[in-house]
Amino acid sequence: MKVTRENTDNVNAVIKVLIEKTDYEKTVEDTLKDYRQKASIPGFRPGKAPMGLIKRRFEKSVMVEEINKMLSQNLTRYLMEEKLQILGEPLASTEHQKPIDWEKDEDFEFAFDVALAPKVEVQLSEEDKLNYFTIKVTDDMVNEQVEMIQSQMGENIDADEVAEKSLVRGDFVELDEEGNQKEEGINADGVLLSVDLVKDEGIKKQFIGKQKGEVLTFDPVVAYGDRHEVGHLLKISHEQAHDLNSSFNFTISEILDYQKPELNEELYKKIYGEDTEVKTEEDLRNKLKEEIANSLLQSSDRRFAYDTRDTLVEKVNPELPEAFLKRWLKEANKDVTDEQIEKDFNGFMKDLRWQLIKDFIVKENELKVEEEEAFGLAKQIAHAQYSQYGIYNAPKDQLESFAKMILEKPEEKERLYNKILEDKVIGVVKGKVTLENKEVTREEFEEMAK
Repeated sequence: MKVTRENTDNVNAVIKVLIEKTDYEKTVEDTLKDYRQKASIPGFRPGKAPMGLIKRRFEKSVMVEEINKMLSQNLTRYLMEEKLQILGEPLASTEHQKPIDWEKDEDFEFAFDVALAPKVEVQLSEEDKLNYFTIKVTDDMVNEQVEMIQSQMGENIDADEVAEKSLVRGDFVELDEEGNQKEEGINADGVLLSVDLVKDEGIKKQFIGKQKGEVLTFDPVVAYGDRHEVGHLLKISHEQAHDLNSSFNFTISEILDYQKPELNEELYKKIYGEDTEVKTEEDLRNKLKEEIANSLLQSSDRRFAYDTRDTLVEKVNPELPEAFLKRWLKEANKDVTDEQIEKDFNGFMKDLRWQLIKDFIVKENELKVEEEEAFGLAKQIAHAQYSQYGIYNAPKDQLESFAKMILEKPEEKERLYNKILEDKVIGVVKGKVTLENKEVTREEFEEMAK
């Protein structure tokens, strides 16, 4: 067995593997003897078939299988022993592979094209300058957050009469053409509807000012303009809703108006816990301003990460074997067309260059991710999800349970580890270059993001 390598340029090489008869013949012979003992050949008892017959039937396929196994094992071993960093996978060489005659040849030489990972060095100093954009927190942003809290933390209370945004509960009774209750008609009790969701303006106006016990008459299909929605409202089948063409009496039994909570200490404790230092509206607004600023810093960090990637890719610009990589992408993704590969290739090359740069920074700075760090990020994600539903002070055990569920999914765990590692890479860059801080409005920042 002989393995040789020839570097054709800085990032391309050809690896040749020569497998001679002496490398495989004993293994093939032993395998054929085993076949003879186990093969069921018509006319012969097990183990008594002539060896010549066994060879004629099985020798070629056994030899091919053994050679392919030896080829794969020795190519992998060579790459590991030589500590070769390659991109993609070795591909059968179209230029250097000699024709193989499995019937006549005894010695076999295989040639593979490989892409060598380029040597990458990232030199950073205070002379390198990168913009860091922060978004100015405005009073409008704080007001929006206060409004959101009040819309999520309020409650529905009994009201005397219906207003534009009231919730109204009542009973539907189907009527016949004379306006009387229809025999075996549709009845739906305790239906809760929102007045502002009624699409027909005329019917919506009928509700305004009505009180408990009063009766409205209208066609629900006209009111909502959606038979599917009416089916859910009246708790009837899809077929019944499709054929429905009736007016109904709706008797009001309950009127509810949404009442925003007062901005007081009781509300602040609901949001931040019993031990919160938020006591006044001013405290709340200062707290929200701080939270918004921290939230916007995540956007600033994401922007800085994108800018860092673009800057370093352009600065370092590692040499890559483009022709090989296109060929490898095509062979690795049989369903992808040449046009799609061409369309996405620049993006793929940029991502690959960035990955090589990140790998250098990780190795150079001995960066790694601890399990506790991944668990901490998972808890942050859990807290953010609870907050979306107005639960700002979820119990610690719930957050930890949610975090464990996230990390139990292999793809999610890998994503979090990669996120933390990339954040550390960006942190290294941030600590070595000069940051030019620039404050912008939210609108300016969003325009840049486009």
